[in-house]
Amino acid sequence: MTINKNKNGSKLTLEVEGRLDTTTAPQLDAEVKASISDITELEFDFSKLEYISSAGLRVLLSAQKIMNKQGSMVIHGASDDLMEIFDVTGFIDILTIE
Repeated sequence: MTINKNKNGSKLTLEVEGRLDTTTAPQLDAEVKASISDITELEFDFSKLEYISSAGLRVLLSAQKIMNKQGSMVIHGASDDLMEIFDVTGFIDILTIE
């Protein structure tokens, strides 16, 4: 998994590429927690994300809980396969996915 970070003022975009699973989720979790203290807009670009596991979903849920207190979080570029995972797990109702 590769994470490309782009910060513009109080907006942070994280472009995640590859697979977000049990092995790679801790890397994204650490990146999110280290980077969002002064962020009011968090955006995930999943246009190059191939797969997300329950461990990856937990990272997103954790980030959403933090951002609910300090701003907003949105997910862009989710493939049909990822959208199906979000739908089946109910995350489509919890997260803002555009």
